[in-house]
Amino acid sequence: MVKKRKSREEQEGESPLKKLRSELDMSQEEFGRIIGTSARTVSRWEAGDSVPTFTIPQMKALDRLLRSIGKSIQEIPENANTPGSQSQLE
Repeated sequence: MVKKRKSREEQEGESPLKKLRSELDMSQEEFGRIIGTSARTVSRWEAGDSVPTFTIPQMKALDRLLRSIGKSIQEIPENANTPGSQSQLE
């Protein structure tokens, strides 16, 4: 019998970026398109496989998204790509 490996999310909790995207009611594809990246990149950020780096236009797009739900970019934790990190977005 082959054991299924637990995902990082199952091991460590949900990524703050995924929580934010869920709060915005967006798919990874929609979120990526709005901030100017691919769904695969968003997936890697949420899984903690890569560290998010943003261009100025991407930061502005993210800021607009956050403002649309009454939040600020300052509320995103510095370790937002790490599943299980304590999110101030809640």
